[in-house]
Amino acid sequence: MVTMQSWMFLSSFEGMRTKLLEDRSISTMAHLGARAFSEISGEVVQTTAFVLQPWHVTGFRPVFSRLVDGNEPAKAEALRTGQSRFDATAQDDFKKIPGCPVAYWADKAIIDLFDGCKLMKDVAMPRQGMATTNNDLFVRLWTEVDGRKLNLCATSQTDARESGAKWFPYNKGGEFRRWYGNNRFVVNYENSGQTICDYIDNTPGVKVKSNGRVINRDKYFKECITWSKISSGAPAFRYIPIGFAFDVAGTSIFSTKHEQILKNLGFCNSRVVTNILKFLSPTLNYEVGHIASLPIVADAMDAISEAKVTQLIEIARIDWDQFEQSWGFTESPIVKYRLAGSLSSGFEIYKTQLDDLHAEAASIEDEVNQSIERSLNLSGRISAESETIERFVHEAEKDAESQRLISYMVGCMMGRYSLDAPGLIYAHAGNEGFDPGRYTSFPADDDGIVPITDEAWFDDDGANRIREFVRVVWGEDTEAENMAWLAESLGSKASESADDTVRRYLSRDFYKDHLQTYKKRPIYWLFSSGKHKAFEALVYLHRYNAGTLSRMRMEYVVPLQSRMQARIDNLDQDIHSSTSSAEQKRFQKQKDKLIKQLDELRRFDENLRHYADQRITLDLDDGVKVNYGKFGDLLAEVKAVTGKKGD
Repeated sequence: MVTMQSWMFLSSFEGMRTKLLEDRSISTMAHLGARAFSEISGEVVQTTAFVLQPWHVTGFRPVFSRLVDGNEPAKAEALRTGQSRFDATAQDDFKKIPGCPVAYWADKAIIDLFDGCKLMKDVAMPRQGMATTNNDLFVRLWTEVDGRKLNLCATSQTDARESGAKWFPYNKGGEFRRWYGNNRFVVNYENSGQTICDYIDNTPGVKVKSNGRVINRDKYFKECITWSKISSGAPAFRYIPIGFAFDVAGTSIFSTKHEQILKNLGFCNSRVVTNILKFLSPTLNYEVGHIASLPIVADAMDAISEAKVTQLIEIARIDWDQFEQSWGFTESPIVKYRLAGSLSSGFEIYKTQLDDLHAEAASIEDEVNQSIERSLNLSGRISAESETIERFVHEAEKDAESQRLISYMVGCMMGRYSLDAPGLIYAHAGNEGFDPGRYTSFPADDDGIVPITDEAWFDDDGANRIREFVRVVWGEDTEAENMAWLAESLGSKASESADDTVRRYLSRDFYKDHLQTYKKRPIYWLFSSGKHKAFEALVYLHRYNAGTLSRMRMEYVVPLQSRMQARIDNLDQDIHSSTSSAEQKRFQKQKDKLIKQLDELRRFDENLRHYADQRITLDLDDGVKVNYGKFGDLLAEVKAVTGKKGD
């Protein structure tokens, strides 16, 4: 037969698979995978060709050919030459594995781990979390909401309810990351999730009501292990401290003892488990059932050092907190080493620190793996493809770190951060409770509006304030050197000054990077006049209020029109007085650009006045996606953020 490969692995075929293995014998199989037929491209159609004997032969060892790589000619050649042939495993051994997957390529010693041992579900509690049924309504990035409504450390359902908070950390998977991290989301679990439950119970067409959706509540806010259900590669397990609810995609493992959580985490992130999950779930969709079926051998668990796992969690936490996406972020790591005297020195110290962390993590991971493998007599038997475990410590690249530094500088301008105190300073709403006295070394902007125009029209624009920041942090003596380093790391051009490079980056690239960093839920919003970039300004979401647009218009947009017109008039005089045709062309080019920008700016002013008169207010509980759409085409990248064009 030639069939899809699904029956070999998926839980929905377990009954059929079990009966086949009991009543029939696989004689030979060519496991073809994707691209087995030149007429069918892509990864969706994955096939296997096999011959069955109509009876069961005890102890029979089928011949398998693993041909999942390459295209049709490559597979045919591999089959003819006997490459990737597996014939050492008896068919009956597949029945030792929960779910009976046809894991013909697995080492027999790995398969034998399942023989008579306990499973993860016997020693811990793998659980699925809630399904809100509408994450757009109930889930936010933590950076979107009013920080006064956020509780990051609730210890129980009662504690969460009595705190009066609305938003709580929400574990919902994320990209590959081991040991710790991906803590980005919060969920509206006010009053024990009453709003979510009411929504589910009162929404027509929802067959499964809240008692089947908001499940395992007794596990909310408890420490646990989590993993991402869907992965493009190796599984990645992380430690989750107290304070989190969890999602159906942020499935979790609970234990009654902290020590057991550490041991389970060390085991789950091991090469042995990575190898096992390759046949428990070859589709890279790691369900609760797969994790619940992991074999737990006492010798292996005893071999895992809780202290070493704790070290790995701490290293991963240190690494995660280097990013401002983390609520544990305190300051730019380059600024942290300001006493080194220069930007370049601070960066080199930081890079060295990260390299040391990387090396330490690699060494500890290898020690944990070797201890497990020795205890199971598997030393040297783990397949090569499982031996490379991706590290969680990011590399310090000069361009990326300079972009993060610029983002931190903008945060200091906005009042989100301060050079005078670590961590988040202001993330409330409507500019309420904003205290300028907390920003002595480097004053926060008066109104949370920072122009980033392509020319220096304003003294307090973004580029000028970046130079001021560099001067304040590293001193006047090294100001030129530090600005040159910053410009070079941002990709300076030969004809540019350092200030020109910074200005160009802010005008053209900063917002693209910001959207990527904050997953298209920006906290600094870019108001833009249009493609000619006559006027652009960043506004801090948490400081926006009903008067922000009027202030933007009167403080910046209206004065800029007068300045542009005056510049055009001066260029007219320069053109008439110049005797050089080349100079006249240069002046004319500048004038033409300004005329287009002034025309764009006047149209923008009319539109801005219309919205300013409405005195629009924001409800941060609604999230960036909803609030961003309230300003029509005044904002840049409306479609990217809201999913539709502004109207």
